[in-house]
Amino acid sequence: MPGAWYHSSWHGLLAFVFYYPLFMSFLWMLGAVVYHLRMERKETPPCPEDLQPLSVLIPCYNEGPHVEETLRYALALDYPEFEVVAINDGSRDETGATLDRLAQDHPRLRVVHLARNQGKAMALHTGALLARNDLLLCIDGDALLEADCGRWIARHFRDEEVAAVTGNPRIRNRSTLLGRVQVGEFSSIVGLIKRAQRVFGRLYTVSGVITAFRRSAVFQAGSWSPDALTEDIDITWKLQRAGWDVRFEPRALVWILMPETLRGLWKQRLRWAMGGAQVLVRNADVMVRPSQNHLWPLFLEQVLTLVWVYAFLATVMLWLLQGPLDLHLPFQRSPLMPGGSSVLIGATCLLQFAVSKWLDSRYDKGLGRNYYWMIWYPAFFWLLTVGTAVVAFPMVLVRGRGRRARWESPDRGVNLHSRGAP
Repeated sequence: MPGAWYHSSWHGLLAFVFYYPLFMSFLWMLGAVVYHLRMERKETPPCPEDLQPLSVLIPCYNEGPHVEETLRYALALDYPEFEVVAINDGSRDETGATLDRLAQDHPRLRVVHLARNQGKAMALHTGALLARNDLLLCIDGDALLEADCGRWIARHFRDEEVAAVTGNPRIRNRSTLLGRVQVGEFSSIVGLIKRAQRVFGRLYTVSGVITAFRRSAVFQAGSWSPDALTEDIDITWKLQRAGWDVRFEPRALVWILMPETLRGLWKQRLRWAMGGAQVLVRNADVMVRPSQNHLWPLFLEQVLTLVWVYAFLATVMLWLLQGPLDLHLPFQRSPLMPGGSSVLIGATCLLQFAVSKWLDSRYDKGLGRNYYWMIWYPAFFWLLTVGTAVVAFPMVLVRGRGRRARWESPDRGVNLHSRGAP
């Protein structure tokens, strides 16, 4: 029979796997509600005369089916003075020809063609160098901006300590179960966490699909890294380590496409997981730098999340192998639902989705219709998160530095291409 230490260790592992997500869920809900009451309810629409000139940067790589619609929305911004800079990152489809055609009809639009695909980070860096303005609103080549998006974001830059402000992405393709579940995910996970992180300290990442930057701050922090698998996470940490403030603006809306196939979703989430692991490894030294103590809680949260992933995997594997290995585990039916506590998990999930629906329903009128589909979220997306994290971390450890990251939207079936820098 296993000793007392064995049972104690198993109970401790099981308790961590079960209670850590619950604790974080209630922490996120508390922070998000505080953010809403303190910062979100007070609507003060910015006056046009108080807004500095804006440059909209749109990196495009094989965005032929979507780029024209994206540009028409960007050019229709309700903003006093702005330009649009489209960077054709060596596209192999009709993207370049579409951009040139649109530039002939729109004086605000400038087009830059890169001879070969350099990756999103280099496209953004090139666009920033060529932009006429210090305020840069960066979006993806398939994103549709709300007309007042720029005004809500730009008002934050009256504060000289602000380097970046990320907006509120909303999903527009909702024809499948994966699409509907991701609609709820972006509210109950992404939006909720960003609100909470703003209350408790710093943001883990801006949204690469919509973020405005102060160009001088970006260059002071070292600009976007060409080898970063997720340039949005990387630049967020660079800016905050340099002492800049990064904010979230839920009223700055952009409508985006997300993958609706298992293959596309796996590739997207694997890239996200690899980018997160890469940033975690690169910023491990913050824990020995007292001047960086404002990032300690955020770093520890990411470490604990990674530990939870492997603990979750170990728990499931031990439960599955208990018979063949004669482990005599104390929970024979389920490693994740001790004592009938599935009710607590389900109730917490539904509560989190309800809170997020309350927060974001003013921005997304059809959000309530997706509430039913969120019952599938814990079962599928927890497994997806665990799978991608387990695969991603060792891949990042052996990948090393200097390999340029190139990728395109998974909606077109191809996502991450990591090649050696030319």
